[in-house]
Amino acid sequence: MPQKYVVCDPDKCLGCGICEFVCPAVKEKRIDPSLSRIRGINFEPVASMAIACLLCERPLCVEACPRKALRKDESGIIRVDEDSCNGCHWCISACNFGAIAWHQTKGVVMICDLCDGDPECIKLCPFEALSLATIEEVPHKFRKGAVEKLLRQPVSTAAEN
Repeated sequence: MPQKYVVCDPDKCLGCGICEFVCPAVKEKRIDPSLSRIRGINFEPVASMAIACLLCERPLCVEACPRKALRKDESGIIRVDEDSCNGCHWCISACNFGAIAWHQTKGVVMICDLCDGDPECIKLCPFEALSLATIEEVPHKFRKGAVEKLLRQPVSTAAEN
C-alpha cells in the first residue's frame, strides 16, 4: 500500500499558521511554531501552503546522515534517533522539500511522524486545507479541484463580450 503523507491544498490554505501551533503543542507540549514539524509558506499575495515530510520512497535525508540517526521504519515514517543526531544538518540540506526542521533547544532535527497515523494538524485545520494522500493521489486531487473551481466560474458568452 502506498505511503500517505500530509498534503496541503493551496486553494484552501489561508496561511493562518494554526498547523504550526498545533504540532508543537502536541509533540512538545509547548506553543512555539519554531518547534513545528510542518512549515507554512506564504507566497503573498498569491498563495499559502504548508509543507511536511513527504515520506519519500528513497529518502535522501536518511542517506545523507553520516551518523545513521535517521531511518525509515516499516510504516514508511522517517524516525530520528535523537541520541545519534549530532546536528550536522546534512539531512536538512539533502531534503529537496524543506521538510526537516531544527529543534534549537535539543540540538537535533525534527521530522513529521504523522502523529503515529492521526495527524492533529489535519484535524484542526479550520479551512480543511490539509489531508492525507499518496504521491499518486496528489495530482488527481489537484486536477479535480481545478476542474471543480472552473465549473463554479460564471460562463461568459460571445454576446457579452
